[in-house]
Amino acid sequence: MSILPHAPADTPDTDIDRLAEAAGAAARAWRGGPAAGRAALLRELAQGLEEERGHLVALADEETHLGTARLDGELDRTAFQLRGFAQQLDENQVGVALGEAAVAGVPPQGRPALTRVQVPLGPVAVFAASNFPFAFSVLGGDTASALAAGCPVVVKAHPGHPRLSRATAAIAERATRKLGLASGVFGMIEGASITPGVRLVRHPEISAVAFTGSFKGGVALNAEAQARSRPIPFFGELGSINPVIALPAALQQDGSGLASQLAASIVNGCGQFCTSPGVIVILDSDGASDAFVRDLTAALDAARPHAMLNMALRDGFEHGVARFERHLAVSRLTTAVAAESAGPRAYLGQVSASQFLADPALHEEVFGPAALLVRAADDDEMISVLRAVGGSLTVTLWGADAPTDANCRLLQAAVSIAGRVLFRGVPTGVAVCAAQQHGGPWPASTRPESTSVGFAAVERFLRPVALQDAPAWALQPMPAAIANN
Repeated sequence: MSILPHAPADTPDTDIDRLAEAAGAAARAWRGGPAAGRAALLRELAQGLEEERGHLVALADEETHLGTARLDGELDRTAFQLRGFAQQLDENQVGVALGEAAVAGVPPQGRPALTRVQVPLGPVAVFAASNFPFAFSVLGGDTASALAAGCPVVVKAHPGHPRLSRATAAIAERATRKLGLASGVFGMIEGASITPGVRLVRHPEISAVAFTGSFKGGVALNAEAQARSRPIPFFGELGSINPVIALPAALQQDGSGLASQLAASIVNGCGQFCTSPGVIVILDSDGASDAFVRDLTAALDAARPHAMLNMALRDGFEHGVARFERHLAVSRLTTAVAAESAGPRAYLGQVSASQFLADPALHEEVFGPAALLVRAADDDEMISVLRAVGGSLTVTLWGADAPTDANCRLLQAAVSIAGRVLFRGVPTGVAVCAAQQHGGPWPASTRPESTSVGFAAVERFLRPVALQDAPAWALQPMPAAIANN
């Protein structure tokens, strides 16, 4: 375990290099170990979080203002995630090998014996996010999935919660020491600037990067990863406006209930979820749609979101709302009143689909409790809005239960831009399970074939190798000859 006791100032270059080199050495020693050892570490980390729950949740609330109830639940999710990957290892679901026996004869019918195995990529640089100080931070899903794959981790802590990050890293320090693991299996650096992260990404021992954060920061770090003499995979989650298509069939059945549900989703976590709905599309000439809009507006006016994570995010939110307010085609639906507390007031604007389609500036995410309601003339305009939005983590289709031609076309458009398509509920809340997909086409993520949530997330950090006509000793779960190269 390697943690450096620096203040929030940038970790020095020499220390970053030392941590990366320690991770490289640990990778060569650790990747050949049994899956049971990785599972034991993951369970130890989960137990450590739970044992320190009171202290960690209090620290997190002081630094993020997210509320103890929300943070307590997030810690539960993080521990569940760690244990879930441990169980995947127990059940031999990580790095599954595929073997095919030799077939006599000449190609293409004949072939040699082939076994396709999965080997760890090597040390992973994990960039912690601000909005999930447990689940997407020091011991979050990226760290859990990398460790499950057999990859050491060097975390770049988020400067928004430095004390929590250090307390969480201390849990990892105790766990690795207790299990007698190499010191480089887990490390952490700090810094408020981009400099330490760039240094880490550039280091030749780093084999992959996992990032959840801003579009600008992700693009810059991805460029660094690809500019290396040996480019490395950059698994980045950058931004998403998560359209909700509210069809008359759903609104006629329970428009008021759906409005309440959607308003709660928009303000959940003060709109600082990556899956927060940012665009709602309705049919313009429908009475149920009009009633839904009135109910949604009233619910958002009544909402009192808590404070945002920091003033930079609050300023960004206010700037985004001001941009909507200045737009001649956008009319404000929620009441324009000053916030009565540290939290901002929710914003809902309205625009026609034709105007939305004409101005790409309206397609940009506003991080916080804000959404645009887009009035479409028909199903074709709804589909055009989806296509204009581009890559998204989610699309929600309310009322598409019947296999009509229009619904089939909507679904086709939705799956072409999103990693997850919902027919019920709201996009906030991402289950941790084997079938989950949390990613999407650009700009939702840099690698749409991967997921950062769920047990398939481990696949990001494994590389396939085919062993041809291999002797029996080489066909063990992790051949030493491969592991220690």
